[in-house]
Amino acid sequence: MITENKKIALVTGGSRGIGAAISLALGAEGYFVVVNYNHNESHADNIVNQIIEAGGSAIKIQGNIAESEDCSKMISAVKEKLGKIDILINNAGITRDRSFRKMSLSEWQEVINTNLSSAFNMCSLVVPDMIENKFGRIINISSVIGQSGGFGQTNYAAAKAGLIGFSKSLALETAKYGITVNNICPGFIGTEMVAAMPEDVLKNIVSKIPMNKLGDPNEIAKGVLFLVNSDYMTGQCLNINGGLYM
Repeated sequence: MITENKKIALVTGGSRGIGAAISLALGAEGYFVVVNYNHNESHADNIVNQIIEAGGSAIKIQGNIAESEDCSKMISAVKEKLGKIDILINNAGITRDRSFRKMSLSEWQEVINTNLSSAFNMCSLVVPDMIENKFGRIINISSVIGQSGGFGQTNYAAAKAGLIGFSKSLALETAKYGITVNNICPGFIGTEMVAAMPEDVLKNIVSKIPMNKLGDPNEIAKGVLFLVNSDYMTGQCLNINGGLYM
């Protein structure tokens, strides 16, 4: 496939919520977008079609980022079609909220594997080529919960905090090769995941946000575009949370 010298951006979980907003924003800015999805192909088709209809370039790729073998197959397929991956957005994530006393081992492991180990799976496959090409942008979507903690979210908080430490260390190791590694830590954003919260819980959360509202997924996408275009910013956390955590 001809990429017309465009930079290739892979967005994990790029078909829904924050990931969809990121995919659309990158497509609008002229990047060739690879929209990763795991289960729902129709959502991925929708985002790819929107990007193409707007004059951009995009394809979809299926893969479970929690499984290293799936990641390997996915990256190999993308490289075969497009030749390279310049930008990696580790966005896909899940929640399995439960108080620690009631949390099962499987609920712990599923969140850690999907939200944290996936970053290792993906980065281990793209960083060698980025080093060779002397260019790379890696943006990990962490969370305000990784900074402040969250009741009933020890698994999620641990994974998202781990992602911050992972990013800082990888940034140190790759800076000399022209690669930047940064985090975005969203607050509570108006996505399906947040909308699934009980109404009283959600109202209580919003009341604690200084801006008194949920964030828009497009605000996270703007942060991604900023970091993608930054040559001298690495190992940082971009906090987009309405003032919830400062």
